[in-house]
Amino acid sequence: MTVTPLHAPRPARPSGDTPAPRWPSGLAPDLPPLRNPGTALDLALVRGTRVNRSAVERRVATLPARRTVKKQWQAAWLLRAISCMDLTTLSGDDTPGNVRRLCAKARRPLRGDLVEALGIADLQLTVGAVCVYHQYVATAVEALRGSDIPVAAVSTGFPAGLSPFEQRLAEIHASVAAGATEIDVVITRAHVLTGNWSALYDEVRAFREACGEAHLKTILGVGELATLTNVARASLVAMMAGSDFIKTSTGKETSNATLPVGLVMARMIRDFGERTGHEVGFKPAGGIRTAKQALDWLILMKEELGERWLRPHLFRFGASGLLTDVERQLEHYATGRYAAAHRQPMV
Repeated sequence: MTVTPLHAPRPARPSGDTPAPRWPSGLAPDLPPLRNPGTALDLALVRGTRVNRSAVERRVATLPARRTVKKQWQAAWLLRAISCMDLTTLSGDDTPGNVRRLCAKARRPLRGDLVEALGIADLQLTVGAVCVYHQYVATAVEALRGSDIPVAAVSTGFPAGLSPFEQRLAEIHASVAAGATEIDVVITRAHVLTGNWSALYDEVRAFREACGEAHLKTILGVGELATLTNVARASLVAMMAGSDFIKTSTGKETSNATLPVGLVMARMIRDFGERTGHEVGFKPAGGIRTAKQALDWLILMKEELGERWLRPHLFRFGASGLLTDVERQLEHYATGRYAAAHRQPMV
C-alpha cells in the first residue's frame, strides 16, 4: 500500500539578480521564503484594526464541514502534519537523555515497519524542528548532526517573558551561539494590554536583531491578550518588527491555540503579505494533541493562506503529544487496527 504524499523534493532557488516574486507568491510551494525584514511601525493601521468575533466564529464553524479528507488522502495530510511539527520538550524534568531520545524520534518519527507498510521510505520523513530550552540546545545540535532538522530554542524568559530586558537579549545570543537556528521568543503581554504598541515594536525589533541569521518566531501568548482585536494588533506589530513566524502560545497558558485565534492570525499574515510582499510563517502551539485537530489546522492554512502554508518553512505545529496520535491513525490506515499509544515509542 503506497500513500500519495503531499511531500515533494525541495527545488533550488532560482539564480540570477532578479528577486523571485513575493506576494501573491509565484514561488513553487516547496521553495522557502526570504526573511521578513519588517517595516516601519504604522500606528494608525494598528489602532484601526478591529475583529468581529461573531464573524470569526461563524467562519471557523464552517471549516470542518467545507473540506474533509479520507483514506489515502487523510494519510498524506497526516504525513504532512509530521513534517510540520516542532517536536518539543519543555518540562522541568527534562534531561540530556530525554532530549537525545526526542532527537532520535525527530530523525525517524515513524516506526520502520509502518514506513514500509505505507510505502514512504523514499520520503525520508522527518519533523520540522526540535524545540528545547537553552540548556539543551547543544545536546540537540549534537544529536541532530548530519540531518537537516533545525534546533529551536525558547528564549526571553519563557514562558512569562518578564525577566530583565538585557537578560532576555543575552538568552537569544547564547542560544544562537550554541547552535540554535530558530528562536522562539515571548513578548511582554502588558504592552498589548495597555496599547503600548511602540514598546512592543521596539522589543520585538531588538529580539530580531539579536537573532542574527536565526529565524525569529514570536509567541504572542494569546490566552493572556483578552480579545481577538488585541491578538490581531499584536500579530501586526510583531510582523512589522520583523518576525519570521508568529506563534499563538507558550503552551503554558490556560487557553492556547484555538481555531478562532488561528483564523485571526492567518488573516493578519495574509493582509501583511498583500501590503508588503513579505511572507510570514504561522505556528499554533498548545493543546493540539489529536490527528483530527491537526487536520483542522491544515485545512485552515490551505483555505486562508494557500498551498505554500502547508510546508514547514511557513507552518509549524508546536507539539509534544500530537505525534503519538498521528502515528496511531497512520497505523490504522496501514493495518486496519488501532494500536495502543505505547506502540509508538520515543525511539
